[in-house]
Amino acid sequence: MTTVTAPDGTRLAVEVEGSGPPLLFLHEVAGDLHDWRAQAAHFADRYTCVRYNARGYPPSDVPADPDRYGQHIAVRDALAVLDGLGLDAAHVVGSSMGGFCAVHLMLEHPERCLSATVAGAGYGSAPHQRTGFTEEARTAARMFREDVRAAADAYQNGPTRVQYRLKDPDGWRSFGDRLARRDPIGMSLTFSQVLAERPSLYDLRDRLAATRTPVLLVVGDEDDGCLDVKIMLKRTIPGAALAVLPRTGHTLNLEEPAAFNAVLEDFLDKVTGGRWAPRDPATLGRGLVGMTPGPSETKESQ
Repeated sequence: MTTVTAPDGTRLAVEVEGSGPPLLFLHEVAGDLHDWRAQAAHFADRYTCVRYNARGYPPSDVPADPDRYGQHIAVRDALAVLDGLGLDAAHVVGSSMGGFCAVHLMLEHPERCLSATVAGAGYGSAPHQRTGFTEEARTAARMFREDVRAAADAYQNGPTRVQYRLKDPDGWRSFGDRLARRDPIGMSLTFSQVLAERPSLYDLRDRLAATRTPVLLVVGDEDDGCLDVKIMLKRTIPGAALAVLPRTGHTLNLEEPAAFNAVLEDFLDKVTGGRWAPRDPATLGRGLVGMTPGPSETKESQ
């Protein structure tokens, strides 16, 4: 493990494995760099796999100042990791919180993103979710500060983690044990300053529609809070493809590592081989055969 220092002096713990084009992994709020072990093992023979713990997640530093956390700071940290390793650009793969970071990194610094994979990200973005999500994130911030073990138990047993428990009870317990050992200040400030304050992906639609970065969207079909958002992103981003993993919840790269690796590998192969193109505009029309409806059909449809 190595250390990279962010512009504000925060030290970030980084793991680097393999060789080849850089592949940067960004973890979710309940995870850490260990969540990407199956991906690093699979891709390290062809890619330089870079994993790191976000600020607030030891052995990365845990700043106590709330102003040293935020979505824009998370993007700066990702850039600091690339800069610290001397990498001009990378294929960026983010899960949930890390997926939001991947989106913002792609929009703000497209020259640093060879591609972006956005997995399980979107909860709290839909208009009907906004108020409730902000309150949820602030409640989680308070719970983790007061009792990390109790907060971890509640989070681990949430509806989006049920499939992980059913498929891999040992892995699910290990996931919960790691979560229960998190730093209370780091978790609390991540929830209150990063998650609760991040903008809705719906508010970024104009910018997303203009991006030319190749994008892979991945979601579990039982991750209800993210499904609608992923469809919106698919319809908005010209160079996006959507992969839906069946009978899968939010922790999709841990629940279904082989399936996740397969869709990611196919995507990366196409991008690196120059075979990833924006969506053909001809697919955007409605109807079955591309014919303009006659007067009777138009009248009946009204």
